[in-house]
Amino acid sequence: MNIRVSDPADLGVFVRAARKAQQLRQDDAAGSLGVSESFLGKVENGADGVHWGKLFGVLEGLGVRLSVDLPRDAAALVEDERRKLAMRLARVAKREAGDDEPDTARMRRSDEGDQ
Repeated sequence: MNIRVSDPADLGVFVRAARKAQQLRQDDAAGSLGVSESFLGKVENGADGVHWGKLFGVLEGLGVRLSVDLPRDAAALVEDERRKLAMRLARVAKREAGDDEPDTARMRRSDEGDQ
């Protein structure tokens, strides 16, 4: 079934329907999905400001799939934007791991100049 999603409340209706179709109580579903009952309730009620990572985990866990219908000119840019995102995420991960080589090399050069 393909239905347009216009706002968080629309998505909440689909999540609730998917949960009920599996005959799961909200607390049981939340536990099996690894989220709080409060979070699942917020999703089902279309609350703004839910955590995207958790939201997609709930969708996946309940078998709800999202698709995006992009205009052609935007669709042509998707692969390039995905590549750029992967590069940004790799830089962030490298920085968080403390493996930021350019800064380390710059510090060494600065230290050598101080001697």
